[in-house]
Amino acid sequence: MNQKRKPLELYVHIPFCIRKCAYCDFVSGPGTKAMQKAYEAALTAEIDAAEEASECEVSTVFFGGGTPSVVGAGMLACIMEKLRKKYVFSKNAEITLEANPGTLDEEKLNGYRKSGFNRISIGCQSVHDDELKRLGRIHTFAEFQESFALARAAGFTNINVDLMSGLPGQSKAKWEESLRTIAKLSPEHISAYSLIVEPGTLFAEQNLDLPDEETEREMYAETEKILAEYGFSRYEISNYAKPDYTCRHNIGYWNRTDYLGFGPSAASLFENRRWTNTADVAAYVKACGAPEKIREEEETLSMQDAMEEFMFLGLRMTGGISMAEFEKQFGKEIHAVYGEVLRKYEGMKLLQEHGGYLSLTRDGISVSNVILADFLL
Repeated sequence: MNQKRKPLELYVHIPFCIRKCAYCDFVSGPGTKAMQKAYEAALTAEIDAAEEASECEVSTVFFGGGTPSVVGAGMLACIMEKLRKKYVFSKNAEITLEANPGTLDEEKLNGYRKSGFNRISIGCQSVHDDELKRLGRIHTFAEFQESFALARAAGFTNINVDLMSGLPGQSKAKWEESLRTIAKLSPEHISAYSLIVEPGTLFAEQNLDLPDEETEREMYAETEKILAEYGFSRYEISNYAKPDYTCRHNIGYWNRTDYLGFGPSAASLFENRRWTNTADVAAYVKACGAPEKIREEEETLSMQDAMEEFMFLGLRMTGGISMAEFEKQFGKEIHAVYGEVLRKYEGMKLLQEHGGYLSLTRDGISVSNVILADFLL
């Protein structure tokens, strides 16, 4: 009998988009057909050259960007074919494509389905055209509705929609309208993020009229209540799903499942080694097929590093972390390592123990960044 293969996740970065949004700090930008062709060659060469994971089984694949739906469906089909030749895929592998309204059509969507994509994540961000324009989005809400309907017609039965709160000038009423309007469309999953103004973005150079901290907290609390009315449960700080539709790829990240990232700026974690590819697209393309030339920040994680990751990634999930799993992985009882921090936040009713698990309480989730930072030893 074959030994059970270890699960492996794959991330594929497509750095092209029509226009960079005002809040975006990802490695992305417009690209000519010639640039896309050269990039495809470099990407498939990197996949060919990767030596990791011959004994693994791919459980999830995620194509992110940029906007993967900007390029031709044929390019994505070739990359998927390359991955399937290289790796063993599990029968029910979750294969996700990020897409934006304004870049989708019937032909592309049918092509994605034939290539094996079974989950699509559509960036909406807001149902209000004035907010979309302020964000620098390329589409209107009507175009999002059209893309959503096309994805359903193409056979996608697992659709995520991205929404963003805390936008310049956004009121609680407008945020609630965005939530309810999308929830009524009945996608399987909603990612509801709060805007973070990152250095180097267009927003970072502007004087923004952002909601105050208290309003943001109220928006966050309302999100869970409103989406629950439509059958969505929160399973992670910013993610809500209908039953059986949590994003397995993201859960793998938070559980520290091994993953390999292909493309510029893509990160990898494999057998406790971590590295990130160069963010320089031109350098990436030039190094075509030589992983040693593009990998940066390579490190083998110490036990302390791994314990810290276990805590601050695992506690993002509402189900929390298993205390038995901590002891199994690190040979130490969790209170022996983190007793002081655990007592502090349990005393403040921000952390709770239940059935062998540790998780943030509802109040704890609202101040999660402060709490999670305390688990850095």
